Amino acid sequence: MKKTTYLITALLAMALQSYAIDKNTVEIVYSGTAATVTIASNISSYVTVSSGTSSHVVITQSESFAGVDKTTDNEDGEIYYVLKGSSSDGEFKLTGSFKCEVDLNGLTLTNPSGPALNIQNGKRITISAKSGTTNTLTDGTNKDFNGCIHVKGHTKLKGKGTLNVIGKSRHAIYSKEYLEVKNLTLNITAAQKDGIHCKEYFLMESGTVSISGVGDDGIQCELEGTTSTGTTADHEEEDSGNFYMEKGTLSISNYGDKAIKADGTITYSGGKQNFNTSDTMINAGLATVKMDDGTGNVAVYDLSGRSVGSIKTKGVYIVNKNGRTYKVIAK
Repeated sequence: MKKTTYLITALLAMALQSYAIDKNTVEIVYSGTAATVTIASNISSYVTVSSGTSSHVVITQSESFAGVDKTTDNEDGEIYYVLKGSSSDGEFKLTGSFKCEVDLNGLTLTNPSGPALNIQNGKRITISAKSGTTNTLTDGTNKDFNGCIHVKGHTKLKGKGTLNVIGKSRHAIYSKEYLEVKNLTLNITAAQKDGIHCKEYFLMESGTVSISGVGDDGIQCELEGTTSTGTTADHEEEDSGNFYMEKGTLSISNYGDKAIKADGTITYSGGKQNFNTSDTMINAGLATVKMDDGTGNVAVYDLSGRSVGSIKTKGVYIVNKNGRTYKVIAK
């Protein structure tokens, strides 16, 4: 009877272990210099862990993966990577070619030799701080990558938790394509260069973002290519170098160069700006700063104070709207 009881208990434990995580999920739990990686059975053939039990986790998402087990909440059938625990000498490196989500669920992660999150995937990458959690990421010597969070593709930062980022090498957050923020409480407390550096465009939909202690710009947004698409419907296929703020609170202080620098336009259509909004810079030619009141009209002057109507040639201009003044450099 005892043997039968033990056998049933063992089988039950195995069954519970096999259903410990949801479908489409990879769970990574950091503990010091080790990490435990658990992969849901339905995606096990698409995910390879090459780092063993090391806290420097290296995962490859198969090039053949194109979504599996789609649901209403996960309409593309993408993979969720759930990161938990703590390590003062670890990282999360991911390669692949299909969109995915990285969920931070009470994570404290420092990589003394590179990015804390290194996402070498050119698709849409969602990084979510789970509700009620505080997550802290710190990098170290980082010669080959551009940020404590380094993302090769499109980046969406979201969640109702808190994300703290400390960039000791270059930028705190770097996105090679666009970057969007929604709901998140994001605190960038240090960066050698920019707090946030992205290409294509930057969009703050909502949330609370605080940037301080950065050596260069609070936020810099570049064109990825050589010509601008301008603003597109729903920002589809947009490469404008534009900065947009719709809602939320953005605080920028203690920075080395500009609060915001953009290759396109800078538009505040809502939200609260807790920084000197005149301490911004437009890099691209024929661009304007817009304090959106529904008209988009601005007064433009040359450096002698003469009204020039609009920016038509390269040079330095003074733009005034709603009683606020900006210096614009058109190149």
